[in-house]
Amino acid sequence: MRFLNDAVAPHDLTYDDVFMVPRHSTVSSRYDVDLSTDDGTGATLPLVVANMTAVAGRRMAETIARRGGLTVLPQDIPTDVVREVTAWVKGRDLVVDTPITLAPTQTVAEALSLMPKRAHRAAIVVDAEGRPVGLLTEKGCADVDRFAQVRDVMVQDPVSVPAEIDPRTGFDLLDRARVPLAPAVDAEGRLVGVLTRLGALRATVYRPAVDVQGRLAVAAAVGVNGDVAGKAAALLEAGVDTLVIDTAHGHQDRMIQALRAVRALDPRVPVVAGNIVSAEGTRELIEAGADVVKVGVGPGAMCTTRMMTGVGRPQFSAVLECSLAARELGKTVWADGGVRHPRDVALALAAGASSVMVGSWFAGTHESPGDLLHDSEGRAYKSSFGMASARAVANRTSGESAFDRARKGLYEEGISSSRMYLDPQRPGVEDLIDQIAAGVRSSCTYAGAANLTEFRERAVIGIQSAAGYHEGRPLSSSW
Repeated sequence: MRFLNDAVAPHDLTYDDVFMVPRHSTVSSRYDVDLSTDDGTGATLPLVVANMTAVAGRRMAETIARRGGLTVLPQDIPTDVVREVTAWVKGRDLVVDTPITLAPTQTVAEALSLMPKRAHRAAIVVDAEGRPVGLLTEKGCADVDRFAQVRDVMVQDPVSVPAEIDPRTGFDLLDRARVPLAPAVDAEGRLVGVLTRLGALRATVYRPAVDVQGRLAVAAAVGVNGDVAGKAAALLEAGVDTLVIDTAHGHQDRMIQALRAVRALDPRVPVVAGNIVSAEGTRELIEAGADVVKVGVGPGAMCTTRMMTGVGRPQFSAVLECSLAARELGKTVWADGGVRHPRDVALALAAGASSVMVGSWFAGTHESPGDLLHDSEGRAYKSSFGMASARAVANRTSGESAFDRARKGLYEEGISSSRMYLDPQRPGVEDLIDQIAAGVRSSCTYAGAANLTEFRERAVIGIQSAAGYHEGRPLSSSW
């Protein structure tokens, strides 16, 4: 990328400080744009779910990978749990979604407690042999006795589709039947998954992120303290496809030592390390063994580092400088944090990032691990928290002595509880992916780029005032 009129910024820049200038384009459709990354992870969508306990779970990992992105399981999760989650994700179908299943004798109350984990808010009722006998929706449970059995409420003998059905054919079948979803069954009629109209449509737009065996890909994180090599070896043995070495301050001796210890294991997967915000830090981590460097200190919605310490750097400038340093050495960076709109993702990619990490933005979705709660006005939300907050520290140190836990609890950075409201128009993470991907694809067409490499080369960036940014914001009502 280059700056408009070769402008030199008088100060470091955030995403809000910049804009992109349209260029002559031969790319006629956003669907002609390839969003595959070049960082070796195999992702076909440049989105990575941050390793936050309130965001990255198995349901999120499955959904994101099916659409081409990557989820990083947090370092606080025990290794045996990571092994279980990794195996579970890799056992999911590449097209049809994992269903919520109920026995006919289960209650409506049980169904309602499970359905918020799916954006389509439905469950499949199966018999003892695993064959679907009914379909239950949240709407169908309205004004029904919570102790009623689901067999008395379900839609019996719902329309089903073959599990191996072509997505376009599946969409047409659902459209003709005038149903939003249907059980997907194998040759013996046993339930394999659920196909929704939107899911079928998305399967024609996105390509899953898969491993060498064609299974959904997943990443996992390890910290820089303790037996780093032992934990990393266990994660690799569990089958993770990308290994992330993560700490708030990545430009330090412990990170260098951790990288060297992991590299000594001769991992056959990409190794990501961070966080840093300078070219110097980027080069040191790459020289120590990082394939990808994670960039960002303080831009995240749950992070209070800048207010607590004064340490950090505006994210656009940090990504730009670090990506240039990384690519000189044949490596790449991930932009970690600070994205709140699709434009921010596009600008991070224009600045040179191979992928963009998202945390809190995805916390307020059906797929995040937290329970779905409602405020006094009935608005749905989930609770999120920073990974350096008192809440996260308490979880991380649960096995330590009371004294050590209390001592570490004296110092915290990050919000311990924040309400992340679900957007009624986009309650699922796939809805947000659609919004982001549409914005990034359109940005590429404006730049005349058919892929992210061309986008990085062709993007022309200008510097704007706060008034310039405000001018570009839409109005929800007249002025």
